[in-house]
Amino acid sequence: MQETVNLDIKGMTCASCVGRIEKYLAKNDAVSESNVNLATEKAKIVYDSNKLDEKRIISIISDAGYEAKVHQDNQSDNKLKAIKKERNIVIVSSLLSAPLFLPMLVEPFGLNITLPGHIQLIICAPIQFIIGWRFYKSAWGAIKTRSGNMELLVAIGTSAAFFLSTYLLITHTQGPLHLYFESSAVVISLILLGKYFESKAKFQTTQAIRSLQDLRPDTAIILKDDQEKEVPISKIALEDTVIVKPGGRIPVDGKIIEGHSEIDESLITGESLPIEKKKNDKVIGGSINGSSKLLIKVTALGAETMLSKIIRLVEDAQTQKAPIQRLVDKISSYFVPIVILISILTLVISGLLLDSWEEAIINAISVLVIACPCALGLATPTAIMVGTGIAAKAGILIKDTQALEISHKITTVAFDKTGTLTEGNPSVSHLQSFEIDDQKALELLASIQSGSEHPLAKAIMKKAEQESISFENSTNSTNSKSITGIGIEATVNNTQYIIGSKKAIDQMSDEVNKVSSEFEDKGETVSYLIDKTSNKVLAIVSFTDSVKASAQKTIQKLKELEIKSIMLTGDNQASAQKVAQQLGLDDFRFEVMPEDKSDVIGSLKNKGEVVAMIGDGINDAPALALADIGIAMSTGTDVAMQSAGITLMRGDPLLIPDAISISKATYSKIKQNLFWAFIYNVIGIPLAAFGYLNPMIAGGAMAFSSISVVSNSLLLKRWKQEER
Repeated sequence: MQETVNLDIKGMTCASCVGRIEKYLAKNDAVSESNVNLATEKAKIVYDSNKLDEKRIISIISDAGYEAKVHQDNQSDNKLKAIKKERNIVIVSSLLSAPLFLPMLVEPFGLNITLPGHIQLIICAPIQFIIGWRFYKSAWGAIKTRSGNMELLVAIGTSAAFFLSTYLLITHTQGPLHLYFESSAVVISLILLGKYFESKAKFQTTQAIRSLQDLRPDTAIILKDDQEKEVPISKIALEDTVIVKPGGRIPVDGKIIEGHSEIDESLITGESLPIEKKKNDKVIGGSINGSSKLLIKVTALGAETMLSKIIRLVEDAQTQKAPIQRLVDKISSYFVPIVILISILTLVISGLLLDSWEEAIINAISVLVIACPCALGLATPTAIMVGTGIAAKAGILIKDTQALEISHKITTVAFDKTGTLTEGNPSVSHLQSFEIDDQKALELLASIQSGSEHPLAKAIMKKAEQESISFENSTNSTNSKSITGIGIEATVNNTQYIIGSKKAIDQMSDEVNKVSSEFEDKGETVSYLIDKTSNKVLAIVSFTDSVKASAQKTIQKLKELEIKSIMLTGDNQASAQKVAQQLGLDDFRFEVMPEDKSDVIGSLKNKGEVVAMIGDGINDAPALALADIGIAMSTGTDVAMQSAGITLMRGDPLLIPDAISISKATYSKIKQNLFWAFIYNVIGIPLAAFGYLNPMIAGGAMAFSSISVVSNSLLLKRWKQEER
């Protein structure tokens, strides 16, 4: 049985660490998939629970030289404590290094405050072997597993400087003595300083997740035996009644059973304005109540709440690897051995050419400490973390990194019409009866549609309510069933009826044809009430649905991005054409059966288009899954959202160009990060090999290369949504 576990991993410092853990896990046949993320310091592992358990997985990671534990939410406090601890270590290391480093700064001014050699040794030793012990520990783990990492390079480089200085101090008898203790101490201090800043920056990349987690209140007020009682969230049960006072945070997902208020859902859906909610409306846990008291019946708890699902989606997306990252990880696995080889060549060639093995060792040390696989490992995941985070805050949930990476290449967007470009709340505009009177027709229509959640069915029920039509006693609908792409069939008082499209009719009278054509020419959606036995049309009912306010602007924005738009709808040609012209769509297809949507998507892909499908219904799920990238409206069905790579938390189509814009911005940052990570090493290593960088400058450059990559990713936070 396949199960998934999410682990927090301590001790990773570069992409080589990621590769080592994944390599160890891959050796076990029970592990089918492992994604280790350097930036989040997490691993998502899929395994066969019949052959393996969580304890054994943690043990495997321990064998690779790292600490692991099952991931828990709300680890912010622990992370902050760890960052403060790093800061304190940096302060101690810097204070110890200062007496070794200051003489170099004042020497150009004719001052000589160099400490005696044995004092330098006493100061440097605790930096090298106590503060710097982490480098030896991790380096030993790398050696045991026959791999390499950043710590191995630092441990070799700083040890070489320390022991060379110690050797010179012991063997020196006469003449000036030049030691390199300051190189060892300052390199370690600079690298630790760099790691501290990197940790702080990485902590900022998880800000979006923390903001969502902080929305969960610890307690709630429930109504029990007509008494208000404050209880922990964990004690609430389904169907309990929760009381939310004005200004309070809604603790759970539920349905309003009493009260009328405005709800602020901005941190969950990205919707900037409060939304009016009344009895029977659904509310999302984590949103903020307005000015009135609400009584809410609990409908979802724990992991099943919308907030928990959102957090899980964002965390999963951040844990996964983008396809480009796998290539980077492969390159990184060869990085450390190549750097060590270059360092050895530098030592040998410099020693022979310069006739100074002391200088050759310093050049070789510079090569080791300037080489940085960390920047390569952080380039992609930090950009993805920030990108998915700002997307979530804007109301765009990106399910996986593949969706993020593909979205920037989209050339065509295919829209479902109802609920995507239109409001999805149609109303009855005309009812024309033929064989029966209008009241009887409306009775039959309402009876047949009474159990349906389809938007057209709801429009009929609303019309019946407005006309005060009571059908429960006079009619009795049974054997109701949906006919895909046609409509619904049911038996009412022993007579079979169909409500459906033109495809349900074998033959149409001139009168029926004339009336339906009039409605279609107005751009209305037409349905027919048919007596199945006689195959006669008893009534025609037509519907209108208003176009969403932001739909036209959405199409315009896509055109500015040089992306074509096409609408797929089951409506008649006139209705589809009216919407297409109103919005300025590039193309549209009418009377498209649900299964035909997939065919249209497949045809577009065969022409070389990168296709995004936008939908919200069950019938859109196959097309969403087939498209290069599926984008679902959260106002639709769970099936549609599960089939899509991106979910829009509110029914605003302008989120579509926003999602593409975020994708483009994130991918641009990935490319920038990779360029700087590669160019840094390409330039820095040769400079160090030719003796143009001393170890301290090399160490500082190495430390700040990772910071520059993470900081560049954080610039994504400047991304702004289009003005509404």
